[in-house]
Amino acid sequence: MKAKLLGVVVILILVGLGLFGWVGYQLFTTGFSAKTEPHALEVLMARQIRHLAIPIEKRNAANPVPLNADIVKEGRTHFADHCAVCHSNDGSGQTPIGKNVYPKAPDLRLSDTQSLSDGELFWVIHNGIRFTAMPAWGSGDPEKDIDSWKLVHFIRHLPQLTQEELDEMKTLNPKTPKERLEEEAFEQFLQGDDAAAGNAEGHHH
Repeated sequence: MKAKLLGVVVILILVGLGLFGWVGYQLFTTGFSAKTEPHALEVLMARQIRHLAIPIEKRNAANPVPLNADIVKEGRTHFADHCAVCHSNDGSGQTPIGKNVYPKAPDLRLSDTQSLSDGELFWVIHNGIRFTAMPAWGSGDPEKDIDSWKLVHFIRHLPQLTQEELDEMKTLNPKTPKERLEEEAFEQFLQGDDAAAGNAEGHHH
C-alpha cells in the first residue's frame, strides 16, 4: 500500500516538474509578451482550473432574474456601456483592447462561453479571472448582483443579436474625449458658430 502511494506521489511530482519545465520553456521562448497566442494545453488547463475553482453550489445557481425582452434590453444597455470596450458590441472580442490582451478576449458567442452554466457566467462576471484582463465587477451590492444576472441573459442572447440591436448599442458606447470634443464642436457649428466648424475639421486630422 505504501509503495503504491509512493508511486502515485512520484508520478505527480514528475508531472508537476514537466508542467513547470514546459511553462518555463514557453516563457523563455516568448517572454511575457501579450502578443503571443496561448498554447492549446495552456487554454485547456486554464479552463479546467477555472471550472474547479467555482464552488459547485455557485456553478449550479439558477438565474433569479426572469427572462423577458425588457431584461435583455437592460442587459444590452449595460453591456454596451461597460463591457463592449473589450468584448465588442457583438461579443466577438474584436476590439483594440480585446485583441491585444493576454489571453485575448474570447468570442462570447461560441460554445466555450455559451456552454457554461448561468451560475458560472455570473461567477466570472462577479469575481473576474486572475492573470487575465477580466476584472471582478461584484461589490456585494444586491442591486449590482441583479445587473450581473441581467448580463448573463444578454450573453445568452448574443448569438441572435440583430443589426438593429447593434446599431442601438453603438449609440450607448462610451465616447473618448476626442469624440466628445468633436460632437460639441459639431453642435456649436449647427448653431451657427463658424469657428467651431474649423475646430471640428481640425479634430479629424
